[in-house]
Amino acid sequence: MESQKQDNSSKEGMVFHLLATETSGRRSLRRSGACRELPCPTAWTGSPSTRRSRLGRNLLKNPAPLGMSKDTPPPEPEYHDMPMRGPPRFQLDGDFTGWTTSVEILPYDTSGIPQGAMICELPRLSWFSMEQVVDLKAEGLWEELLDTFQPEIVIQDFYEESQVHQSIYQLHVKLLGADKSTVISEHSVNPTEDLSTYSHTWKEVSHVFCNYGPGARYVHFVHRLKNSFMMELYPTKFTGSSVIVRPVTTSS
Repeated sequence: MESQKQDNSSKEGMVFHLLATETSGRRSLRRSGACRELPCPTAWTGSPSTRRSRLGRNLLKNPAPLGMSKDTPPPEPEYHDMPMRGPPRFQLDGDFTGWTTSVEILPYDTSGIPQGAMICELPRLSWFSMEQVVDLKAEGLWEELLDTFQPEIVIQDFYEESQVHQSIYQLHVKLLGADKSTVISEHSVNPTEDLSTYSHTWKEVSHVFCNYGPGARYVHFVHRLKNSFMMELYPTKFTGSSVIVRPVTTSS
């Protein structure tokens, strides 16, 4: 038992020694803007703490609430011979366990309608928002690792080319400090769709956080999908949302 304690202590000492001796090299790489930097030390990859962590795995819960896969094209929308004329709906049915959801109903868009024109029906647009907060320490990552080695935090998401509007998708991801309010780094995506072409495929959105500095303890992931309702729901589907922490590797 005593020899096992000494062995564990020596492993921990090796980790801290590597953290201390390689910090100066990492700082120079951060100044150069390189995303791939120092190799992950052997003591890190083999330590019991890392084996209990979620390195390389998706840290988001329930990444596909609609039950769809990014490896299969999104289903074609169903068009009925007669309008459904059901009650207004502003989100798809699904299992949203693990997500905090909200709906923002937008005002009717009357731009481009000639004055005096008779309007029978207008589409009602809405944003459907989903968010999660990932606790990095609760997932097995420790402060020295996050602050000094700063492993890459990879964001990925897929949304459907629904063509319900020119703006149908938004993503905002923030790395937060221990108080859950200090923003260490953030990234936003708000694409404009080309409605003149139609391929009806999944569109990939991705970003890699690196060289983000010390203090990151949480990842706040929010995406918004725009839906349209006119007698029935015309949604923008999504799937494959992910937050993955991976060791930094050298570019060679």
